[in-house]
Amino acid sequence: MWRTPRGLGPCGHFEGTRRKEWGSGPATMARRDALTRRCRGLGELLDLVVAALGGMVRARASLTLELVVLRQQIAVLQRTAGRPAIRNRDRWFWIAMCRWWPDWRQRVQVVAPATVVRWHRAGFRASWRWRSKPKGGRPMVHGSIRQLTRRMALENPTWGAPRVHAELMKLGFDVSERTVSRTMSGLRKPSGTPRQRQAWRAFLKNHAPDVCAMDFLVVPTLTFRSLFVWFVIEHGSRRVIDVGVTEQPTARWVANKLRQAFPWESAPKYLVCDNDPVFK
Repeated sequence: MWRTPRGLGPCGHFEGTRRKEWGSGPATMARRDALTRRCRGLGELLDLVVAALGGMVRARASLTLELVVLRQQIAVLQRTAGRPAIRNRDRWFWIAMCRWWPDWRQRVQVVAPATVVRWHRAGFRASWRWRSKPKGGRPMVHGSIRQLTRRMALENPTWGAPRVHAELMKLGFDVSERTVSRTMSGLRKPSGTPRQRQAWRAFLKNHAPDVCAMDFLVVPTLTFRSLFVWFVIEHGSRRVIDVGVTEQPTARWVANKLRQAFPWESAPKYLVCDNDPVFK
C-alpha cells in the first residue's frame, strides 16, 4: 500500500509549499473573499437560469402557487427587514428586465421603478464617459492662444470662426478652424447693436405666421444608442407640423421630410435652422 511521505498533504503537495503559495496575509484573505463573492454571484445567476428553464416546462398551477408563496415572503420581508442591499449584478438584472419584460413596473417590489430608470441613466452616462476618453490626437492648445481667440471674438462681434482663424494664422499661430470654433462656442457675444436686435424681434413679431423652424434633439435608448428626432414647428401657432426619427441623419433624409411636411404650395416663406451640415 502506498503511503503518503512525511510532510506531504492529502493531494501529494508539500504542506509548507501550499502555505507559502496561499499565505495568510490580508492581501490573500482579500483575494479569497473576492473569489468567494464571484463564485456566489455566478451561483445566483445559474440558479436564475435554471429556474427560468424549469418554469417553461412546469405546470401553470404549480407556477401560480410558487408566485403566491414568493410574494407572501416578500411582503413579510418588507415588514420586518430594512432597506435591502442592492449590488451591481442586481442593478444589471433589473435594467435587463425593463427591456425584456413590458410589465416590470407593476411587478417590481424590491426597488422603485424610478430607481431602475436612474440606474439606466447612470449607465448611459458611464458609457458615454468611456466612449469620450481621449485617445491621443492633436496636442493641447496653449492657454494664451485661447485667451487671444476669446479676446478677438469679444472685441469683434461680427467676426466668425473663419475670420478669427485667418487672423490667428497671420499672427503665426498654427491652430485649426475647428479649434477656434470650439473656443468661441462658450462666449456670449452681443448679436449686433440694440437697433439691430430690436429689428430682429420686430421681424419675428410681424412675420410669425410665415416663419417655421426645424432642429434635431437626441434621445438615448436602453442599449446606449442615440436616436435623432427631427421636428419642424410653426412660430405663429406654436404647432409641431412634422416629426421624424432616424439613427443617421443626412441632408437627403431632411429634404425628404421637408417635402412630406410641406406638400405642394404649403411651404413657409421663412425657414429658420442652425448651421448643421444636414440643413445645407
